[in-house]
Amino acid sequence: MAKKKKTEKKQDTVVEGLRAQVTEQPIVDTLEVNYMPYAMSVIVSRAIPEIDGFKPSHRKLLFTMYKMGLLSGKRTKSANVVGQTMWLNPHGDAAIYETMVRLSRGYEALLHPFVDSKGNFGKIYSRDMAYAASRYTEVKLDPICQELFRDIGADTVDFIPNYDNTMMEPALLPTTFPNILVSANQGIAVGMASMICGFHLGEVCDTAIALMKNPRHNLLSTLKAPDFPTGGALLYDEKAMAEIYRTGRGSFQVQARWRYIKEENLIEIYEIPYTTTAEAILDKVTDLIRTGKLKEISDMRDETGLGGLKLTIDLKRGTDPDRLMARLFRQTPLMDSFSCNFNILVGGTPRLMGVREILEEWTAWRSQCVKRRVYFVLGQKTDRLHLLYGLRTILLDMDKAIRIIRETEREEEVVPNLMTGFGIDQAQADYVAEIRLRHLNRAYILNRLEEVASLEAEVADLSDILDNPGRISKIIISELEQVKKQYQIPRKTLILYETDLPNLSEEEETPDYPVHLFLSREGYFKKITPLSLRMSGDQKYKPGDGPLFTCEAGNRDECLFFTNRQQVYKTRLSEFDDLKASVLGEYLPAKLGMDEGETVCFVCVPGDYGGSLLFFFANGKAARVELSCYQTVTRRRKLTGAYSGKSPLVFAFHLKEEREFALCSTGGRALLFFSSALPPKTTRSVQGVQVMALKARHTVKWALPAEQTAIVHHARYRAKSIPAPGAILKPEDNGERQLDLLER
Repeated sequence: MAKKKKTEKKQDTVVEGLRAQVTEQPIVDTLEVNYMPYAMSVIVSRAIPEIDGFKPSHRKLLFTMYKMGLLSGKRTKSANVVGQTMWLNPHGDAAIYETMVRLSRGYEALLHPFVDSKGNFGKIYSRDMAYAASRYTEVKLDPICQELFRDIGADTVDFIPNYDNTMMEPALLPTTFPNILVSANQGIAVGMASMICGFHLGEVCDTAIALMKNPRHNLLSTLKAPDFPTGGALLYDEKAMAEIYRTGRGSFQVQARWRYIKEENLIEIYEIPYTTTAEAILDKVTDLIRTGKLKEISDMRDETGLGGLKLTIDLKRGTDPDRLMARLFRQTPLMDSFSCNFNILVGGTPRLMGVREILEEWTAWRSQCVKRRVYFVLGQKTDRLHLLYGLRTILLDMDKAIRIIRETEREEEVVPNLMTGFGIDQAQADYVAEIRLRHLNRAYILNRLEEVASLEAEVADLSDILDNPGRISKIIISELEQVKKQYQIPRKTLILYETDLPNLSEEEETPDYPVHLFLSREGYFKKITPLSLRMSGDQKYKPGDGPLFTCEAGNRDECLFFTNRQQVYKTRLSEFDDLKASVLGEYLPAKLGMDEGETVCFVCVPGDYGGSLLFFFANGKAARVELSCYQTVTRRRKLTGAYSGKSPLVFAFHLKEEREFALCSTGGRALLFFSSALPPKTTRSVQGVQVMALKARHTVKWALPAEQTAIVHHARYRAKSIPAPGAILKPEDNGERQLDLLER
């Protein structure tokens, strides 16, 4: 006992020591001190592009290649570039090389690649085509990079220290065109993301020029739609595109381009959406073929080669290629959406901007670059002019200058003596003192005097540019026109308007084939094809669950799901996946978006909406509602007031022809009557007609078609008129089959 107390005392001492080491800190302080710096670092320094169109990793790589002299000359091994870039980017060689791959011409991720590559760099449209190691590939800068580094040495942008303060790197690249809209870019930061689609270079330049001339310019008239390096066909929606241009958010759809080879009865897909891969398309088509949803295809294969992407589909005889492709667009990644999120860093602050605002910000930033360049050149020419002014002063009395130099005893006194003798400053005196004697000829003197006049004109012109914003705009416009003329390429993404699309209804595009429907008591729904049903074993249910409803239908059929809240949910069976008997199925409350606590109590496949629905209630009433009351012109997914809620629903039945039904009360009485005794109603929530006369505290226990019960003596329970109390149910009319039905 004493030993146990000693152990407990020792444990208490250890716990107290640990508590002394733990410092409590409010969660707000923890987020501010520890998490926020990390989040801001990811946003500002990694994931979100800036107004020049580059992330820091892109900029560091390209600037390193520029400093290596790769803008001209031969290519070098990619490994050399990766190693040199680590002076600026400390995140490892793998990350640097992946960045290079994405910017390369071989990868085809950009409309205008910045890296001229040689070797295997993979393809953006392939998931499995891996790029070669950096020691095997070679790179240099693409000619368009001249527009990224033009005048970078003319103080056009700020330079900042690298991560270890050993060298300087540009904070931005002085791009002469709006690269932020030309090059597609995406990134995921902490709490925000950026997804920028690419646009055609010529259209972007034209739009930027038009906006500078007219701030109210209609963007859609010059910037038609996004353009992707993988091509494809963009489904054009003017309202959606205008919303994207205005807010910077929205989505549009891009579908693959294909051609039908009639002689070989096959389809060739040669361009796919930017957001998918050939392997993803093949996998989805394979799944559809395996599940029997695509019976028109005999084979599909990837024939991509040196000529580019090509997916080939062999068709079965009699297949309509247009209808097949319409179905593939709906069911596979051959048509995909691109979600735009134009989140850009401006001045170190992330901003969600529309296209107009992006171009205005770029124009303002580019104007500052041009001003800085002009001011830099102006400073150089002003300094040169200042020196020539000193030379001109000396040339007015050359003999005096020679005499001063000759009479000076020491070399270091020449400059001060010239400054004193002619009233010039030290820079001018240094310049004059360095002139060689052979240059003091008439031609040299005349050329210098002419240069003075020329420089004075240039300085005046540069000063006027700085004072005149209109001239700055003209310079930017001139550069944009030159970029467009030199680098624009034909548009790759085709624009499809609504009038260009084939007029195929959804009904025609949806495949139709027989299916078996199974619904469990707990709401698990399965749609199984006959082939899969034959190959499967017993139906799988959760413990304690069992079958509630089963029937045969077609894949195109509509289905009505009635719930215990007097609501009906309408959907098409084609919206459910084909499943196997060995799975539980899809949970209907989640699939249909039901209210909390709402469950399915009856299922109906209406077909052509002929016939009626019979509702039997616990109070002995029955309502007959024409099924056409549930047919809607619009595609409403949910109808309220599907049936009367005055009394609990006991049983519902889809009545296609007149038949006899049996009711049994909790008092042990049974009643048979013909459905023709119930007049059909056109009001869904009708309370119905009293069929069974019940005593106090008694309710209807069950209701079924007469042939599904164990009743043998039908005449005993058949009513001549309704309502009727029915007759006491005999033991021989209440067999095991009836008990089994009730248990189910």
